Amino acid sequence: MTADPPAVRLDEGALARLRELDPDGRHDVLGRVLRTFEASLARQLGVLQAEAGHGRATAVANLAHLLKSSAGSVGALALAQCCAEVEQQRRDGQAQGLDDDIQRLITEGQRALQAVRAILRD
Repeated sequence: MTADPPAVRLDEGALARLRELDPDGRHDVLGRVLRTFEASLARQLGVLQAEAGHGRATAVANLAHLLKSSAGSVGALALAQCCAEVEQQRRDGQAQGLDDDIQRLITEGQRALQAVRAILRD
């Protein structure tokens, strides 16, 4: 039985920048961005799970690239950093450890999902 990954929080600076786009909250910009990120990340994690065992480094690099900036913009900094590392390794042609990197991305992605969902529940 594996334990759930420890809870993480989204970066307050990134969240503050999103709140600045809608200071009075009338347009629910933060909520809309977080819900969009949540749905997109959940889909991309499914794709990553499907990639495990297939050895398609380019596909993993492309997914990591897609996730990197969106994760950073909502403050999921650990996920963004993991994405940057995995993307760079794959772009540099490193084939070793692909499944481990996929698992790292999935774990960080799940942690980011937990953090987003905690904010959306509040």
